[in-house]
Amino acid sequence: MTKNMGGLDRIVRALIGIALIAWGFLGLEGGGRWVAVIVGLVPLFTALIGFCPLYKPFGISTYRE
Repeated sequence: MTKNMGGLDRIVRALIGIALIAWGFLGLEGGGRWVAVIVGLVPLFTALIGFCPLYKPFGISTYRE
């Protein structure tokens, strides 16, 4: 799995993921809480590994060596 996400892309995704997780735990109740947390984990995980599976079929890469 080669990296296809650049630094800015990873930072923005990490911030969005953290914000969604925090919103889920601090601002929501019930099922909405877990939906926000799970949805927030996706961009956070892709930011940590530097690979977005949705970029691959479209040939997108923001990674610069």
